[in-house]
Amino acid sequence: MQKIVKINRHSWWVLTAALTLLLVGCQRDTEQDAQFFVFGTLVEVKLWGASPEQADRAFGELQQMFQAMHRDWHAWEPGLLTEINQAFSRGEPATADWQIVELVRRSQKLEELTGGRFNPTIGGLIGLWGFHTSDYPIMGPPPSADAVDGFMALAPSTADIRINGLVLSSSNPAVQLDFGGIAKGYSVDLAIERLRSLGVKNAIVNAGGDLRAMGRHGARPWRVAVRRPGGGVIGAVEVDRDEALFTSGNYERFRQDVDERYPHILDPRSGWPVRDVASATVITAEGIEADAAATALIVAGLQDWPAVARALGLDQVLVVDDAGGIYLTPKMLQRVRFSEQVETQVIDPEKE
Repeated sequence: MQKIVKINRHSWWVLTAALTLLLVGCQRDTEQDAQFFVFGTLVEVKLWGASPEQADRAFGELQQMFQAMHRDWHAWEPGLLTEINQAFSRGEPATADWQIVELVRRSQKLEELTGGRFNPTIGGLIGLWGFHTSDYPIMGPPPSADAVDGFMALAPSTADIRINGLVLSSSNPAVQLDFGGIAKGYSVDLAIERLRSLGVKNAIVNAGGDLRAMGRHGARPWRVAVRRPGGGVIGAVEVDRDEALFTSGNYERFRQDVDERYPHILDPRSGWPVRDVASATVITAEGIEADAAATALIVAGLQDWPAVARALGLDQVLVVDDAGGIYLTPKMLQRVRFSEQVETQVIDPEKE
């Protein structure tokens, strides 16, 4: 069921371009913050009400955590994950750590629920497209259709991976793990868990606009932005409980061949980039789920995203198509304060 709603500008909102975290009226003596560079993204951590000693310890531990994640989960630079992928290609088992095992375990369930729209075993396909890089845009023609079809015939899946304690093995040598669609979410979850274990009650971990918050920002909730594809923001969401907000976008990283643009998000079922959805924003309890779900919703496209949202149990979703049209669930409509007058289509996945 769809209905069109016009949202008028809220008088309290001041649009600040390029901000993904909006903090109004901060009292600097009660806020502590630090920045880290992880997975090619600037991660900003803000604590409210923590003592300087508590903050120093927290930031020191997070720095060590993020450095280890960047090293061990990287899909193309030398590290634990590349060692596991090399073992898979040789048909040999590999010893992982508990975090990678958990990423595989959660990915297996998410691949099943999304009908294969989320599949982190297509690292070989991502490499074929040249997307194992941090330097965008990529210039030049795409891989040949024969090359893509040849990879797709190998049909790698997380179902090919067996878990025995910390030992992983694959029955398919084409399985090459790339956690680019889930690692950021899991890292944010682990950061929040570590902060909570250190007694921090109010914090936000913001990885380039993808974030998880807990507690409050003093007397008011945390206020965060929903990004607009191509720059700026669509509106704001207030978070006053433990929640994650993630946006997957198809507009910043791409291959350019003369006049043809190939976005970096690939459909694991076809091997080709997806196009009709520019971004998907998800609010849910965990970053790991929000991250993977946002990617799967883009792959699902305009026709199927409500079915994927329903399969994942999501009720707070906002989708922007490649023409700038906005589609969102009823509960997301209640959460977003739009920065300007917009026309939206409200879709309830449970009624589609």
